Amino acid sequence: MRLVECVPNFSEGRRPEVIAAIRDAIAAVDGVSILDVSSDTSHNRSVITFVAPLDRAVDAALAGMRAARDRIDLTTHAGEHPRMGATDVVPFVPLEGTTMDDCIGLARRLGERAAAELDIPVFLYERAATRPDRENLADVRRGEFEGLRDDIGTTPARTPDFGPARVHPTAGATAVGARPFLVAYNVYLGGAEHVPVARAVARAVRGSSGGLRYVKALGLEVDGQAQVSMNLVDTEQTPVHRAFDMVRMEAEAHGLSPTWSEVVGLIPERALFDAAARHLQLRDFHPDLVLERKVRAAVEGGISLSGFVAAVASSAPVPGGGSVAAHAGALGAALAQMVAGLTVGRKKYAAVDAEMREAALQAAALVTELSALADRDAASYAAVSAAYKLPHEHADDTRRRNEAVTAALLGAADVPLETARACVRVCGLAVAVAEKGNANAVSDAGVAALLAEAACRGAAYNVRINVASLDDRSLGASRAAEAADLVARAATRAARAPGRVE
Repeated sequence: MRLVECVPNFSEGRRPEVIAAIRDAIAAVDGVSILDVSSDTSHNRSVITFVAPLDRAVDAALAGMRAARDRIDLTTHAGEHPRMGATDVVPFVPLEGTTMDDCIGLARRLGERAAAELDIPVFLYERAATRPDRENLADVRRGEFEGLRDDIGTTPARTPDFGPARVHPTAGATAVGARPFLVAYNVYLGGAEHVPVARAVARAVRGSSGGLRYVKALGLEVDGQAQVSMNLVDTEQTPVHRAFDMVRMEAEAHGLSPTWSEVVGLIPERALFDAAARHLQLRDFHPDLVLERKVRAAVEGGISLSGFVAAVASSAPVPGGGSVAAHAGALGAALAQMVAGLTVGRKKYAAVDAEMREAALQAAALVTELSALADRDAASYAAVSAAYKLPHEHADDTRRRNEAVTAALLGAADVPLETARACVRVCGLAVAVAEKGNANAVSDAGVAALLAEAACRGAAYNVRINVASLDDRSLGASRAAEAADLVARAATRAARAPGRVE
């Protein structure tokens, strides 16, 4: 199932019955799961985090907007946090199996519907913005409800993307967008008398003032305390611990120290792992070292297909082409297993029943082998990366580093070589089930052969690139030669399948 996260912010944090009504309206949409509801009386604001299937996310967000429109009056609203709408902002965030483009599409559909069904003007922001001056939410919301009420429609910059060129009388306007995961993170600096320091710290920290690029920050008084309120819009680029360290450094320049901090809403586990690893000075830390992640993967049977696709599509270097080749080979083997299974037990194919049973067993084993190779390929990349990071200031260090790099590159070539060998066997099984298996599934056998051949060729690419990276390429010459031979064998075998399909 393709899921998306949505984190609408509503301009109400003091009336529990209103917050509950909005939450219930969202939760009533089929398939929606509410993950968190965070309310702040000083900000007079609530943040509701939910996940929904891609085709239900707009319905859920619109239901929350409708409930907020009917219950929140901005002409009587007051709070510390800037706001321009009863539903102030609605960001869509890609999760497993979804992309930023999916979320941009959702933002546009919600904007169209909110304008048509709720009479609320909508401004698209962040990745969904239709113009550069609307990428920053602070620019869209400048002047808040009262200022926008006077300025909307007066210039192109203040004309909404959807809806009337006027604010809704009580619900104002809404910013709808698409963005990466955002962490709302606040650091406190003691009593309210320190609010001027909090404002100075926020000015030094936020990216728009020359601080941390992916941080938005304000200095506020909240519950009688001085707060540096931050939105960390990309925790990969600016981790939580870096934001905290800079707040602490700037505060100490004014003679203060942070008293405590908080997360509003949810935070990715990776962000906390990174902060813990930094504090403990752990070298070469990786989230897979965490016990519960290993247990969860074992219980759930590993990463889902949509999760794997999303991981490949991310900017991380792994999983890459080697893992994808192994995965494609596993899919080819799975198709061959399916065709064999559709043949076993059929009277028409009694003569090949034993052969198809054996083919099914071999295919199942290849699925397991290739799935494991997909993981091993990613691990081999990590080994190469770690080897290149070894110290090499002195001669002995350089020698050890070069030896480690060579061993890691040869290991990284061996994994796709195993993949190519397995894919040749998949080609053979695919042709066998195409020629002797259930004729109604011959096209599936043909796809299996095509996948296996492509996977073999892709694996060979990865053998060659690792061998080419060796200082002494002769060390990997036999591997490169075998990979080329395997590609030729796979092509020869797979070439028999189209004749059966056609």
